[in-house]
Amino acid sequence: MVYVHGLWMHGLEAALLLRRLKFERGYRCYVFHYGSVREPLACVATALRQMVARIEAQQVHLIGHSLGGLVILRFLQRHTMSQPGRVLLLGTPSAGSRVARRLGSVAIGRRMMGHAVGEELLVDRTRRWEAERELGIIAGTVPVGLGHLLLTFREDNDGTIAVSETELAGAKCRLCLSVTHSGMLLSARVAREAGSFLEHGRFGA
Repeated sequence: MVYVHGLWMHGLEAALLLRRLKFERGYRCYVFHYGSVREPLACVATALRQMVARIEAQQVHLIGHSLGGLVILRFLQRHTMSQPGRVLLLGTPSAGSRVARRLGSVAIGRRMMGHAVGEELLVDRTRRWEAERELGIIAGTVPVGLGHLLLTFREDNDGTIAVSETELAGAKCRLCLSVTHSGMLLSARVAREAGSFLEHGRFGA
């Protein structure tokens, strides 16, 4: 299983999630590291392809948190992946991010977010999942986070990303849980649901 971190992160934030998947579910876990601010998304996606190709396993699952999910989407859009496996997105703004657009409306905000965010989050997008592997989505509904300093949400959100922004047509299943954007990485429930989806292709198994 490969975990792809989000903006300004390094993978350590998901240590508890990965520990649970390793010791409770038996997964061998890898973290894909990339420069979320300085690297263009196309280059990041190519680097992910190279990492995945080096993994000697009959099946490789992908988990992306926030921007990390968009890295996975770009990777599977542009490249082939020989190993079968499922994809799980955690709080990924597949339809764009209003918080990112607000932050990107000023020059310092655009510099803070960097290339990858500028390509993906500053515009509304209509996507459809077309990869030949099952996709699951988990969204948070606890509205606590720095996003509220920039934007007044008028719908369910995780403090950074609105639930509607995580929607992606073609996904096999989608689940909303009482967690914040970062808190979902610490949640035992999220870890159980992640393991359930990766193993069975459904939540709550």
